[in-house]
Amino acid sequence: MKRIRALFAAAVFFAGALLASCGAGKRRYEAQFLQLFDTVTTVVAYMDSREEFERFSEFIRDTLEEYHQLYDIYNQYEGINNIMTINDNAGAKPVKVDKRIIDLLEFSKKAYQDTNGRVNIALGPVLRVWHDYRTRGIEDPENAKLPSADELSKMNRHTDINDVIINREESTVYLADPGMSLDVGAVAKGYAVEKTAQEAERRGYNSALISVGGNVRAIGSKDGRGKPWNIGVENPDSNQDGEPALTMRIVGKSVVTSGSYQRYYTVDGKRYHHIIDPDTLMPLDYFKSVTIVCADSGLADMLSTAVFNMPYQEGADYIDSLPDVEAVWIMNDNEIKYSKGFERYLAK
Repeated sequence: MKRIRALFAAAVFFAGALLASCGAGKRRYEAQFLQLFDTVTTVVAYMDSREEFERFSEFIRDTLEEYHQLYDIYNQYEGINNIMTINDNAGAKPVKVDKRIIDLLEFSKKAYQDTNGRVNIALGPVLRVWHDYRTRGIEDPENAKLPSADELSKMNRHTDINDVIINREESTVYLADPGMSLDVGAVAKGYAVEKTAQEAERRGYNSALISVGGNVRAIGSKDGRGKPWNIGVENPDSNQDGEPALTMRIVGKSVVTSGSYQRYYTVDGKRYHHIIDPDTLMPLDYFKSVTIVCADSGLADMLSTAVFNMPYQEGADYIDSLPDVEAVWIMNDNEIKYSKGFERYLAK
């Protein structure tokens, strides 16, 4: 039921079919890592030598691993206060944390305001209920159940983002409600990918792709001289080796998809996916997927969740109000709809 794909997930990247030789003496290299952000990380680059690529991919992996440990809500790591540490101390005391956690939480609080609450990292108690029901439903499909409205409503009393108290000067985070917990799943991967890519760019890299569980970030162009990368947006009804719903051409952009087909369980013959609407506390059924294209992977990750939880026209109007942000929707009847400027990214 739970389908994990290399970054070629929400935006499925078809390495063999879509990446041709770059010429100019450079060769194509690819590396994959498991476990970071509980998914598959894929790194692709054209470089002069394997040694150069190994240094690059090791840097990408090590940097992403630091973010993974900081943003983890399920595991502790020696010597690190992370999101789990904050949750464990809810209502008890402020937790001194790395500045990168402060930055993520401030980004997330702004996202909450900008999307009228469509993305809420304080929804942890509600998401934990759904996670537990989904896990049991996957393990025992015949007895799969939905959480009750009362159970969800009870947990929703502990999701006020204003109870996330950030002290940047002291570098502390305090959850004022002892019943609350943070879940940064809607923002953490994309945010970490963006920060990692920015550091790679500062180090002079100008031709690579990073993919972390559906979050694709292009560093520069395919050949370092402006040739676009080809990125396929997954057809929700196909298997992993199927044809993409559409193919995009990007340079220095991010592509992130949220979809109802990626993580779900089935109750009485109906699928219930993992993207929970903060208003209804239920998975919505507006579309099969929403893909965002913009420069910033953290913004794209956040927007893909927010727009997935909006009716089409509301989401289209919102995307059209944002500079240099485009979106594509795959509707439940497989119709594909684009934001006003999206078609410039389509491969001809």
